[in-house]
Amino acid sequence: ELPNLTRFKSTNVLQPAKCSLPWAEYLAIRRGKRRWEMALTVPCVLAGLAGGAAFFGSMELDATKPIMGIDPLLFFGGATLGCMGAGYLVGPIIGSALWRATHRRTMALIEARDREFHQHIVRNRVDPRAQSATNPVPDFYGEKIGSLHQYRQWLRDQARYKRKSQWPEEQL
Repeated sequence: ELPNLTRFKSTNVLQPAKCSLPWAEYLAIRRGKRRWEMALTVPCVLAGLAGGAAFFGSMELDATKPIMGIDPLLFFGGATLGCMGAGYLVGPIIGSALWRATHRRTMALIEARDREFHQHIVRNRVDPRAQSATNPVPDFYGEKIGSLHQYRQWLRDQARYKRKSQWPEEQL
């Protein structure tokens, strides 16, 4: 005879609904993360410009001595633009780190959905070998997907691209 196991049931077991993140909510979170990354890009680019201009603008400049065969003014201007480019690259990294710091409680759920979302993207995206200069692959990594509507549109774009690459129009 089996023992009565109903008295051993735990009330602390999480419900399946609380252990998963709904797709609409996940995509909204993903859209918010992308906005954080882009929002921090602008100040980082401006900081790169200000820092580069301050550093290279304060350097002694002799127009008769080229730097690596380039006029010093052009070299320092290019280096300042390089600092802006570094700010453009660092901005999303800082934005992502700040976003992660503010969403620590739900990171396990978000990362689980990220893995599942990535599997959906890989399964449904088109083969990039068929692309050309006039027919580029639409959003190969699904980076711009931020809602269910955008995901469905991404699926339609992928299907349209697949049809277009398999059945090219007749050339006159």
